Amino acid sequence: MKRRRILVAEDDANIRTGLVDVLESEGYDVLAANEGASALALAKQGGLDLILLDVMMPGLSGYDVCREIRRRDARVPVIMLTAKGEEIDKVVGLELGADDYVTKPFGVRELLARITAVLRRSHPTEESVPVTEPFAFGVVRIDPSRMEAVVGGQAIALTPRELKLVQHFHAHPGEALSRDALLNAAWGIDYLGTTRTLDQHMAQLRKKIEPDPAHPRTLLTVHGHGYRYEPGE
Repeated sequence: MKRRRILVAEDDANIRTGLVDVLESEGYDVLAANEGASALALAKQGGLDLILLDVMMPGLSGYDVCREIRRRDARVPVIMLTAKGEEIDKVVGLELGADDYVTKPFGVRELLARITAVLRRSHPTEESVPVTEPFAFGVVRIDPSRMEAVVGGQAIALTPRELKLVQHFHAHPGEALSRDALLNAAWGIDYLGTTRTLDQHMAQLRKKIEPDPAHPRTLLTVHGHGYRYEPGE
């Protein structure tokens, strides 16, 4: 079985060395970078299965690196490492296309569990990858093979998580889907995060597919429960 390759981008030498040692002991091939520019250079080489990206790095921040990575590669999963607890920092990371975030200080077991969960969802077996033709979703058209939403002739990139949410909604039109059900569909049953992560992703998805995100007509909130997809005419 091919060993997964993980890039660890962390400017704190002690944390970086510790992460490399732990991941290598778990059977991963690990690359390391101590600042943003070198992390981006390694990411551009490709061949990565996951990136652990510290937010606060000298030069290019983790946000800058994540933004540039997403311009080039919508598929490689990114987990942000942040010492900050403010919700706005987590939202910014998710807006830029991060798949998950872990707040320092974090436990090794928690981090490994999150890595395993993200890899399982982002690298399914070939047999489990759905072959899906483009389909209408509200007023936009979704092209799964290109991971894009086409809005008025303009293509907007979707993150892997956003695409999974859209596909799940499309398969259950008109149903009130619980937050837990949506987390299971897009993140997997072993995901350790909270439903707030789902809400943040939904907010970003609405910005991409709703003509008026403040007054959504396609992805509706079901208060106290979750969300519902209304296909419209």
